[in-house]
Amino acid sequence: MYKMFNENDADTSLLENNQIAVLGYGRQGKAQALNLRESGANVTLGLRAGGKSWKQAEQDGWQPETVQDAVKKADVIAFLTPDMTQEKLYQEQVKDYLKPGATLLFSHGFNIHYKLIKPDADLDVVMIAPKSPGHLVREEFCKGAGVPCLLAVDQDYSGSATEKALAYAHGIGGTRAGVLQTTFKEETETDLFGEQAVLCGGAVELVKAGWETLVEAGYQKELAYYECMHELKLIVDLFYQGGISLMHKFVSDTANYGALTRGNRIVDQQTREHMRSVLKEIQDGKFAREWMDEYENGANNFQNDLQQSCLHPIESTGAKLREQMSWLQRE
Repeated sequence: MYKMFNENDADTSLLENNQIAVLGYGRQGKAQALNLRESGANVTLGLRAGGKSWKQAEQDGWQPETVQDAVKKADVIAFLTPDMTQEKLYQEQVKDYLKPGATLLFSHGFNIHYKLIKPDADLDVVMIAPKSPGHLVREEFCKGAGVPCLLAVDQDYSGSATEKALAYAHGIGGTRAGVLQTTFKEETETDLFGEQAVLCGGAVELVKAGWETLVEAGYQKELAYYECMHELKLIVDLFYQGGISLMHKFVSDTANYGALTRGNRIVDQQTREHMRSVLKEIQDGKFAREWMDEYENGANNFQNDLQQSCLHPIESTGAKLREQMSWLQRE
């Protein structure tokens, strides 16, 4: 059942009364740790000694500790390392150092849902998953806003797992935008599907296919870039602000007529069947097994595919055009 929490639902005293160990200092780890610290939480960082993230953390005013040392004194342990590393991290540096009754917190349900990590029964296991990349978690927080989050509880040993998770969400700014209750299963499967079928997989392939179609037909590759990639942001911004209805309101009648009469020829019944197939592989664990096998065998195929994607000719075309866009800021 739909249930949304906001700022009034959070017990902020839990931030002050519980020691939080954030494991990892990548995009999500850095954003969440800084937000928590500025919200008054007691936060430590558990990192690999001498690593790149250790040095970055010191530059940001932290005194990082080894994972084991951070875990030993923590009431809440936030796993913010990549999915592929969490099982080994838990087995080798977390499991034997946990305080009795500690809370394990995840920002993606992958390792719990697919049972790569199997916590003991005397632990709380919760999830706070920001629906945004890490840099926006930080940027929106600094503006006094926040990004929506998902909350799930897999084990409630203490009887207050939801309250602790909600306090954590409040600390990173999530309650400002709303925290939706879900399950580890639902979050994991919908998140993976969204990435693969729409956001990262489907959108990229649609953009490349559109660009290739125009270029093959003899149109300028620069103009094809504007039409198939650059202007996509304008449409997505309208989606973000007011959904499909706002997009229909702000584009021309010609654009709307073309969309309504031709869009379903692009995303047709065959496309929908492929989407169902992708979802089934997520639900039955095939994707998770495939990805973990790939990672454990060196991820060579993954790295090659990633490199090839970045070498697509739309990328060199876009890079030249973006040089003229002085307002674009990059890290």
